Amino acid sequence: MIPAEHRFPCGQCGASLAFRPGQQSLVCDWCGHRQQIGPGPARAPGRQSDDSSDEAALQWAEGPRAQGLALREIPLEKGLDLYRGAEDIAQTVRTLSCPNCGAQVDLDDSHHASACPFCATPVVTDTGPTRRIKPQGVLPFVLTEAEARAAMKRWLGSLWFAPSALTAYARKDRRLTGVYSPFWTFDSDTSSSYRGQRGDAYYVTVQSMQTVNGKSQMVSRQERRIRWTPVSGQVARQFNDVLIPASTALPPRFAEAMKPWDLSSLADYDPAFLSGFEAEGYTVALADGHEAARRQMAQIIHQDVRRTIGGDEQRVDHVDSRFANETFKHIMLPIWSAAYRYNGKSYRFVVNGQTGKVMGERPWSVWKIGAAVAVALVALAAFLYLSQ
Repeated sequence: MIPAEHRFPCGQCGASLAFRPGQQSLVCDWCGHRQQIGPGPARAPGRQSDDSSDEAALQWAEGPRAQGLALREIPLEKGLDLYRGAEDIAQTVRTLSCPNCGAQVDLDDSHHASACPFCATPVVTDTGPTRRIKPQGVLPFVLTEAEARAAMKRWLGSLWFAPSALTAYARKDRRLTGVYSPFWTFDSDTSSSYRGQRGDAYYVTVQSMQTVNGKSQMVSRQERRIRWTPVSGQVARQFNDVLIPASTALPPRFAEAMKPWDLSSLADYDPAFLSGFEAEGYTVALADGHEAARRQMAQIIHQDVRRTIGGDEQRVDHVDSRFANETFKHIMLPIWSAAYRYNGKSYRFVVNGQTGKVMGERPWSVWKIGAAVAVALVALAAFLYLSQ
């Protein structure tokens, strides 16, 4: 199968159109022509789109999210059996693979080489056509590149003992790369039986011999004890949109730091939202993402069991969970990314393209730390001298 190619030429000048964050349109950077996308993109709370036409407002109000229609959920078994058919949820794409961090960037026919948006490593390895599960939803960019860059500069400016070169990097207004990062979401109905023990606290008076004012005497005190009672029962919970990163390009702490995401703003997947941005292919298989989701569910179920047992303390001896009606989605979430090289090492910064939350790696300036220590020692010596 030939990989699908998506191009969006301008109707006025023929140049390529690009998605404009926070709006519902593709915009030509050459002539300014604007072309509407189908309903569904998100806007940041309190933000107003530059496109104030009544037609755009009507498209937004009548969109599927406004009507409360959910994105398509796919039965889990269908996704796990992808290579046995299921052509309606599969697609073939070309990707470039980063030899450093493992990211896979989806390409169209106009790309031949690029740099990894996460670690700035030159990427030249074309993996060829790859069969993947299609995205079902996309969370369109809300923050513009300038807004994301401003957020990153504020974060960099707050760092202590950062190298001067890093400060200079922030002042140069280096552009960030907009990347749609892949995630899995999982839904499931669960029913769990458990066995454990409920602990109820009670207090007894205990007397002991102690020395008080040089004399030995009996002293009473209250001692806390736990009365354990065997318990068993069942708990049930419905899980909706358990979010699992589908890429290992960013460390887990980065993906965790990007939370929370407002998934109620998800739109049906439309390649137009990706125009002008990079799109990362998933490297975490659906089966592995499903296992990670079940581990998250198990932690929440364990908390449910403890609450149900009650008492002052709980012991959970065994939990047996059954999962039903399992479904999943492959979705794309917006991240602004930049990479900075210092002393031969790459440091990454990412900005949540919906909320502006920043996470990054940072180098430390040995010289600034040494100078600060020296100043502190001088100040301490001066204080001791004056105090004497």
